[in-house]
Amino acid sequence: MSGQIRVLALCVLRQGKRILVRETQDPQDGRSFCRPLGGGVEFGETSLAAVRREMRKELGVELAEVRLLGTLESLFSYAGRPGHEVVLVYAAEFVNRQLYAQTELPGQESDGEAFMATWRPLDSFDDSCRLVPEGLLALLASAA
Repeated sequence: MSGQIRVLALCVLRQGKRILVRETQDPQDGRSFCRPLGGGVEFGETSLAAVRREMRKELGVELAEVRLLGTLESLFSYAGRPGHEVVLVYAAEFVNRQLYAQTELPGQESDGEAFMATWRPLDSFDDSCRLVPEGLLALLASAA
């Protein structure tokens, strides 16, 4: 996807001082990183509609109290290729409150790849597993 700017809508689900993230590794260097769930905004779709659609698709959940926290611009490298994303960061809550009691939530990417979303403390992100996109921790701190 090099040479294109991608627009993403991510959803921050909070439980006290923890947020729901998916941990992934860069295949190039093996470094771990965590990111809230969400995905690309499609042509003709609002970012709000995209975040709702992505959460339905990835976790099979409905959202309540959805609000825009801010926008981040991310220049990064993944799998040895440069990337550029404009990320609209939303905060939301689960309609089904029972989901907060689960330590892990099974999810599925649009390509069928299964993953586990887990609750991680905000102070647990460091060089061993950083939170992306860059600037997200500061945005969450200012929104608290």
